[in-house]
Amino acid sequence: MTDLTPPLAARADDWIIELVSEPFTLGSEDVDVALGRLRTHAVQKRWDLVIGVTELPLRDDDGRYLLAAIDPRRRSAVLSLPALGGFRVQTRARRAVRGLVDGMAEPAVSDEQRLPLPRLSARGRVLLGMVLANRPWLLAAGLKSALVAALATGAVATIEPTVWSLAISLSGWRLAAATLASITIIIAWIVIDGRLWDRPDDSSPAARERSRLYNTSTLLTLTIGIIICYLALYVVNLAWALFVLDTTVMSESLGRAVGTGDLFVLSWFVASAATLGGALGTGLESDDAIRAATYSKREEERRARLADERV
Repeated sequence: MTDLTPPLAARADDWIIELVSEPFTLGSEDVDVALGRLRTHAVQKRWDLVIGVTELPLRDDDGRYLLAAIDPRRRSAVLSLPALGGFRVQTRARRAVRGLVDGMAEPAVSDEQRLPLPRLSARGRVLLGMVLANRPWLLAAGLKSALVAALATGAVATIEPTVWSLAISLSGWRLAAATLASITIIIAWIVIDGRLWDRPDDSSPAARERSRLYNTSTLLTLTIGIIICYLALYVVNLAWALFVLDTTVMSESLGRAVGTGDLFVLSWFVASAATLGGALGTGLESDDAIRAATYSKREEERRARLADERV
């Protein structure tokens, strides 16, 4: 969670700031209901101001993406972290929260306010914020069994003369096609195996847009994460090939001259094959690694927790 306490405490010694982490879903609650729910908590806990900071995107009834929604009369507000764009989120969030506090600390003089993002860049900005919030670079660390399977596949394939012959005979566009195919297949496998594809709750435009946004962020997150895994596999396979293979022996086996440059091509092909091998390993993973990288899974958890609270 973004730490917002120090800068706020530094501005006013008489403020007592309390941070509470609770499930907060906008898939089943519109912005007005969310603000009302926040204020209910404020009344119960006797807070003067309440600001909800959520990792979910906010949209108003007109379909505009929002940075924040404010109810000055009830002194409550909700801030969307993805709307900050994903870069320097902590700094921007602190500045935004300070602005919301300053605005609500004065006597209420207006009705509910919405702070929309610029229409042309709104969706891209929110999507970037969602993808970066998923931290796709950490996906590799979570897919341990897949990486072990891929490394084992690559280690064996690297020393196979048949693989040498096949890799060196392939043209550049075929190698590129193998790379694209292997990355696409493993992404599809993870989505299907983890049941990550989000479906709209109803046929409304808002529900369909939410699902499109979630699914796009999931695909982008997985694509970035898998590409990082692919590059890591390539580096490891290249280091292994340079260590164990002798180009003279390879030349004698293949009946043609083999140079060091061919080892780079071999490692490229092996990385694609190893990525496909690693796809089998993803079925052994805990859902925790995948859930952390997708909004749809975390949304399901939030809804379940809210449903339990209301029982």
